[in-house]
Amino acid sequence: MTIEQQIIDLRRTLNEYNHKYYVENAPVVSDFEFDTLLRELQDLEAKHPEFYDPNSPTMRVGSDISNEFQSVEHSFPMLSLSNTYSIDELGEWIDRVEKEVGQVEYVCELKFDGTAISLTYENGSLLRAVTRGDGSRGDDVTANVRTIRSVPLKLQGNDYPDFFEIRGEILMPYSSFDRLNAEREQLGEPPFANPRNAAAGTLKQQQSQVVAKRGLDCTLYQIAGRDLPFDSHWDNLKAARRWGFKISDAARICHNREEIEAFIAYWDTERKSLPFPTDGVVIKVNRNADRRALGTTSKAPKWAVAYKFKAEQALTRLLKVTYQVGRTGAITPVANLEPVLLAGTTVKRATLHNADQIAVLDLREGDMVYVEKGGEIIPKITGVELSMREADLQPLQYIDHCPECGAKLVRYEGEAKHYCPNQSNCRPQILGRIIHFIRRKAMNIESLGEETVELLFENGLIECIADLYDLKATQIATLPRMGEKSAENIMQSIERSKQVAFHRVLFALGIRFVGETTAKYLAAHFRTMDAVMQATKEQLLEAEEVGDKIADSIMEYFADAKNIAIIERLRNAGLQFEAVQAEAASTSLEGLTFVISGSFANHSRDELKALIEAHGGKNLAAVSGNTSYLLAGDKIGPAKLQKATKLGVQIISEEDFMKMIEDSESVTPPTEPTPTEPAAVRITNAESPAQEDKQKEPTPIQGTLF
Repeated sequence: MTIEQQIIDLRRTLNEYNHKYYVENAPVVSDFEFDTLLRELQDLEAKHPEFYDPNSPTMRVGSDISNEFQSVEHSFPMLSLSNTYSIDELGEWIDRVEKEVGQVEYVCELKFDGTAISLTYENGSLLRAVTRGDGSRGDDVTANVRTIRSVPLKLQGNDYPDFFEIRGEILMPYSSFDRLNAEREQLGEPPFANPRNAAAGTLKQQQSQVVAKRGLDCTLYQIAGRDLPFDSHWDNLKAARRWGFKISDAARICHNREEIEAFIAYWDTERKSLPFPTDGVVIKVNRNADRRALGTTSKAPKWAVAYKFKAEQALTRLLKVTYQVGRTGAITPVANLEPVLLAGTTVKRATLHNADQIAVLDLREGDMVYVEKGGEIIPKITGVELSMREADLQPLQYIDHCPECGAKLVRYEGEAKHYCPNQSNCRPQILGRIIHFIRRKAMNIESLGEETVELLFENGLIECIADLYDLKATQIATLPRMGEKSAENIMQSIERSKQVAFHRVLFALGIRFVGETTAKYLAAHFRTMDAVMQATKEQLLEAEEVGDKIADSIMEYFADAKNIAIIERLRNAGLQFEAVQAEAASTSLEGLTFVISGSFANHSRDELKALIEAHGGKNLAAVSGNTSYLLAGDKIGPAKLQKATKLGVQIISEEDFMKMIEDSESVTPPTEPTPTEPAAVRITNAESPAQEDKQKEPTPIQGTLF
């Protein structure tokens, strides 16, 4: 392979990893593996400048910007950090610093393993919260961050700057992470891989009330501004603590290499007792004057470096691989291990995810394998000690039939997992769907538990969710560990479930990929079960948060005659199959029809639809001559825009619409033709209010910070 091809391949691979990590929040390699590849690419590019490419991964910081939040430009660049994994490399960095500016003080801090955030304060109040994004622009997540209790909304004292930013990390403590994953497993949803992914995913939730329930935390570690009170990082951190910010107590001033190494050694052990994840130590030059002298590269400050802890590993024997069947039929291979102590807990099992991972690891039962805790929580196998492999061990063959019912497994296009297609006769799938159906966030049949469901199933009283509504107290009372009182409680709980709202009924069905939030959006968009059942794929895609995969899954579910039969039995039982119409807030939009297209800064499309109906208006799916207004946001559908322009339908922005609601006298059927340049298009291309309000100052002397 030529040098040029090596560089091209590395760039492609790193771009894919960047996308997975920053856009999809689904990392596929460790930080160490990524940094090793990036360093290899940097070395090749340095030796071969003839292959320069301005779009190389070495020329930019990865992005986590999504289309779901307003993009905001950082007032001061939010750079990343250079990483080092060895004490020798750290020593070389210290030598470079002291060669450049002489003897300096360093501040050593824990490197928190969460998601980076920048908080802007103006006159002592939180103005906005923005993710790191690509370092220049990030996503405005202010509404979500306001729900985090450790983030002050108003500062204490009066000696803070009028305008400044403070950077830090949004964290999910282990206690919140464990509770969240337990809830997700109960609901049949996949657990988060680690607290970092959980924190990042939570911060991008569309509903701030969801964020408020998940127990996020925020620790701050860096201030940026023009008029900071002190010329040392340490003193500014002490001031920030006085203002009400949560600043880590672990930070220390160090004066030389020996003190820095001692700090690292201490926390490499003590971090295991912390209530939140850490993955290293950050070493920063203390005085801002020294920082200015050292400067930055295009990617990272020269006055700071991150020392990354090595992931804790243990070597143990792989005894056997077994396979679990989930309620959707997904097959999950599980490694059963000789018990081994790892990060303070005894590990006996580790997930293997899918057949591809087993093949990459080239596993054999009986192998000595390396196990580590991904994100300090989930045990995973990272490799095989080949020098200890016995000669007679045979390569592991992934199963091709369901371990429960014997059905031949299938692997759908684009899916990593294998599935058992025998939904109707595979015991774990049947029980899983019924248990999902009775959960608190679904039908909330609280007197039923998993053991009772299994008891009813084993005695032939239930085989599907609809059978629950045919149960009789006399049938239940005669079962082991049951009695008349227990039977009566169960029957009352089942009866109460008939009043559960439509969106929870939809969620309770257990349609693949339709979680609690998606079910709410579907219910708000379609209003009735019949409308969801009869919707075309194109119509399904119009609902909030419904993409191709979810739409296909919904259509597949309702194309199954057995599912339709269950739906009809639930209908006859009296379950809620229609969203309750909210009481009208006003009649200010009466007689007006709206089509909504694009994404909006302050409301989801379904929220806007609800507002239209609450004020007497009507929502339409497509633009026609009967449409009064096209309510247009960012990235409006070009076909709808073109048709609205052709038909003379007036195009309005989110702001225009809210004014219509606030001032009913301004609401009259439109008579003017659509302007040549629609208002929504003008707004989309204009700077956002947040950008207009931003102080357009050059990067401050004290503010070029990561």
